[in-house]
Formats: sequence, structure tokens, C-alpha cells
Amino acid sequence: NTKPPRVFPRDSARSPEPGPTATPPMPSTSSSSSSSSQAQKKPAKRTEAQIQQKVNELVQFLLVKDQKKLPIRRADMVKTILQDYKDLASVIIERAGRILEEVFGLQLREIDQKYHAYILINKLERLEGDGMKMDESVAKMGLLMVILSLIFMKGNSARESLVWDVLKKLRVDPEKRHKTFGDVKKLVKDEFVRQKYLEYNRVPHTEPPEYEFLWGPRAAHETSKMQVLRFVAKIQNREPSSWVSQYNEALQDETASASAAGTGN
Repeated sequence: NTKPPRVFPRDSARSPEPGPTATPPMPSTSSSSSSSSQAQKKPAKRTEAQIQQKVNELVQFLLVKDQKKLPIRRADMVKTILQDYKDLASVIIERAGRILEEVFGLQLREIDQKYHAYILINKLERLEGDGMKMDESVAKMGLLMVILSLIFMKGNSARESLVWDVLKKLRVDPEKRHKTFGDVKKLVKDEFVRQKYLEYNRVPHTEPPEYEFLWGPRAAHETSKMQVLRFVAKIQNREPSSWVSQYNEALQDETASASAAGTGN
């Protein structure tokens, strides 16, 4: 009767302490690991610039694909351009559609809701029986506008190598025959130059020789620096005044043109 009967209950009350405290964190750790794994699978947040870049790429992709006049499937857009932007595909497609309509006069219309197939419809008036010629003409003018924009944004001249690089990024490879443009280099260096839309000159003091493109006199008469800047601004989803130097130059150009028109020159 001298043995203290309550020693073990007190010890056992203390001894399980590590057990319960060690055991509960285990599911919690597993849970946090699982949630961390899920967080890793979530797409990273994109900047507005990254989204706009994808919008621009999709616009060019649609313009090129439309040359075949075949429906363009949403799955192809995602596979080719939007692989890592599937969660934003609807937003990007909608924004690309707005640019196509505002800049190129083309409407992106879904014709098959089951397979999500789209076509581009030319909203510009066509001459009866002259649809194909009009399509080709619109496509060429779109390509020319891209080149004129590049020249202006690069300080009124653009190296030949840069022009080819930009066109290649837009999936118009100057080294390959294009379904609509044919020989791209011939179109740009010969036809556009002959039509006085572009000038093609050797860059002084370059060896081996390098060449550059400038605006031709016809381009200056048929468009303006402000129109080109607005074209770029729409594609980039920005205000023309975002480019301070080019905007001021375009304003000066408009003032000079207005003065010349007022004097009859």
C-alpha cells in the first residue's frame, strides 16, 4: 500500500505529448505540399505587355492563315500561338478580332460552334467579280503598312536585314515563296520600290554592302506618319502619344502638310 498508484497515469499523461503534437502536422504538411503542387500548376500571372504580344502574334497568324481561305480552328490557334495562354485564349482571340476589324477591316466570325472554326470576312466593299484581286490587294497593302510602320518607328530608315527578320517573325518568310505574296523579296524590293512606296538605298561606308529601306514619295502622299503611328498604336493597344519622339514628328508632319495644302503646294 506504500506504492504510489498514480505515478504512471501522470507519466502517461506527459508521454503522449510528443505523439499528438507530431501526428497532426503530418496531414497538414501533406496538404500544404499538395496545395503548393497545385499552385505550381496554376499559370503564372502575365503582364499586359505579354498578353498584347500574344494578341499581335495571333493577328498575324490569322492574316497569314486566311490567305488559304479555309476555316481556322481555335485548336490550331492554341497549338501554334497560345500554348501557354490557354486560360486566356478567349480574351486574346476577342482582342485580336477587334484589331483585325479596326485596322484591317476584317471581321473574325465563328462559323462552327462545335469545332470552334473561324473565318475572316472582308468588310471593305468589293467590286463584283473582283473579290480575289481585292483580297490580294488588301493583303499587300497590309504588308506594306507593316514595313512603313517599321521604317518610321526606327527613325525613318530600316536596314534590309531587320525588315526580313520582322517579316519572318510575322510568318512571312522572305526566303520562301508565299501563297499570296509570291516572291516576298521581289515584291518588297522591286514592286513596292517601282511603285514609289519604298526607296531602297545602299548604306554609306558599309563593307560588305548593306542596304536600307525608306519611305518613297508615293507613301508620303497616300498615308501620313500620324496614320502609321495610329496603326502601330492600335496593334500595341496604346495611345499614339506613348511614343513621344514619333508623336511629335507626326504632329510636325501634319502641320507641314496643312501649310503646304493652304499655300497650294
